[in-house]
Amino acid sequence: MENLTTKTFKEKIFDFTNGGKWSFKGTKPAIVDFYADWCGPCKMVGPILEELSTEYPSIEFYKVDTEGEPELAATFHIRSIPAILFVPLTGEPQMLLGAQPKQVFIQTIKDILGL
Repeated sequence: MENLTTKTFKEKIFDFTNGGKWSFKGTKPAIVDFYADWCGPCKMVGPILEELSTEYPSIEFYKVDTEGEPELAATFHIRSIPAILFVPLTGEPQMLLGAQPKQVFIQTIKDILGL
C-alpha cells in the first residue's frame, strides 16, 4: 500500500484544487485509507486492507496519514478515522467510515467498485 501526500493524491487520484467536477486520474479502481498512527481502529483495519490488496490486484490501495496531510483530510471532511474512500473508475467515490470486518470491505468492493 502506497502512502499518499497531498501532492501525490492530486497526481494519482484527483486534483481537488482546481474546483472542478470529480475526475479520477487512475487507470484501476482505488481504495484510500485515511488513518493516523495513534488510532486503534485504524490498526485493526490496516491488516485487512493489506490482505485485500493481495486478493484484489486489480485495485490500487493507498493510505493517507491524516496527521501529516491535514489539508487532504479537511478536503474530504474527515472527522473520524478510519475513513476509507472507494474510488470506482467511473462515477463518484464513496466513503466507508469506521473499523469494519473484512466481509464488509468485500461487499463494498462489489457494490461500489463492481469487482
